[in-house]
Amino acid sequence: MQYMKTYQARLAAAALALLWTFAAPLAAHAQEFPTQTVKIVVPFPPGGTTDILARQLAKELGERWGKPVVVDNKAGASGTIFSEQLARMPADGHTLMLTATHHVINPGLYKNLKYDTRTDFTPIAQVAAVPNVLVVHPSFPAKSVQELVAYAKANPGKVNFGSSGTGGANHLSGELFKSMAGVDMLHIPYKGAAPALNDLLGGQIPIMFDSVPGVLQHIQSGKLRALGVTTRKRSAALPDVPTIDEAGIKGFEATAWFGLYAPGKMEPRLRDKLAGDVLQVMQGAAIRSQFAKLGAEPGSMTQAQFAEFVDAELDKWAKVISDANVKIE
Repeated sequence: MQYMKTYQARLAAAALALLWTFAAPLAAHAQEFPTQTVKIVVPFPPGGTTDILARQLAKELGERWGKPVVVDNKAGASGTIFSEQLARMPADGHTLMLTATHHVINPGLYKNLKYDTRTDFTPIAQVAAVPNVLVVHPSFPAKSVQELVAYAKANPGKVNFGSSGTGGANHLSGELFKSMAGVDMLHIPYKGAAPALNDLLGGQIPIMFDSVPGVLQHIQSGKLRALGVTTRKRSAALPDVPTIDEAGIKGFEATAWFGLYAPGKMEPRLRDKLAGDVLQVMQGAAIRSQFAKLGAEPGSMTQAQFAEFVDAELDKWAKVISDANVKIE
């Protein structure tokens, strides 16, 4: 009996030693990260909101880590081209991707993606959220969300709303609104936000969902009327404009958000270090000040909360796309 106890104790000690043999280098790797230049890839062209946010984040992380953090733009196919590349890379933290809501919308739009959005990436942090706003041309009769719903129900299929293109976040915000409000409105896709906004300002289309920064000056000047913001709480830039949820479409939320990802199956210690460092710089005064100029709110979720949020967004937008029968031509 004593021999067996001694044998079991030695076996347990050997197992612990073996576990430590493998765990120690991983812990050391996480503690020493980064050991070289870190690259944040933006899968869109330079100059857009995602690119601007990435460069501000890179600057702050570079100062925190004492290593260069550079931004590289690799645009193509709504972010799917580089997403496929990232999914095949080693999860050592030295190549990351900062992308937009497209990342959770694309699986519902493209049936032949060569990666699994749920398993081939490690969600690190929500970097920022930018509220969208439902705006109408001043000549449109509705002055509130409820009046818009009533008007659309009285004129089924005769109310047009514009967007920057089929399958984009602003288009799907409109489809979600249609579904939750029980109205039939006609989508008019444009090749970009600018031409859609020009037609809205000119009265060629009456309604559009767009980012608060993109339309704020036009709301303030009276060229557009804001009916509701798409976030669950009011926008600091438009404190007098109710949320669409407040205005009667209960549970409505369609936030434009930006997330940082690594390749899948990242070692938990490294994942948590990355997430913790990003969260720290997101709460800093420099980032908060810079993001406020864009109308963006820095992310505050933990890594676990962000991972859960990403899963919920994948489910939500897949349902919206399926229910609306959205097709990419």
